[in-house]
Amino acid sequence: MNVLDRGRDHALALFRIVVGVLFVCHGAQKLFGVLGAKGAVSITSWPAGPAGLIELVGGALIVVGLGTRVAALISSGAMAYAYFVVHQPDGLLPIQNHGELAAVYSWVFLLLVFTGPGAWALDRVIAGRKQHNTSTSLANA
Repeated sequence: MNVLDRGRDHALALFRIVVGVLFVCHGAQKLFGVLGAKGAVSITSWPAGPAGLIELVGGALIVVGLGTRVAALISSGAMAYAYFVVHQPDGLLPIQNHGELAAVYSWVFLLLVFTGPGAWALDRVIAGRKQHNTSTSLANA
């Protein structure tokens, strides 16, 4: 194992946290009209409202590493939808239709579905406690 492999879980965690925070910012911008937004959208406004909710909640779950794979799968799907429904009609390629960010987010979140959250994730804390409780129960039996 080389020196770069030893830091893989921590690098993945930093990646997950940074991308999650950026995604939360998009949701907050849409839903609350903050961070330079021209105004807020209603949660019932299709597709921006549900997209904002997915960005806010999904991003927050990804940041803390809770239900990471499920949150990342839903977020990836939402960004794929955004790309194909909102951006792709304006041009074939992302550079033409200004859908680069939606495309990148979709692929980034799909990667997290397969890699998991890395270090510093609540998913790992919960799994560790379950394993500890199971081994303690078996030892006491």
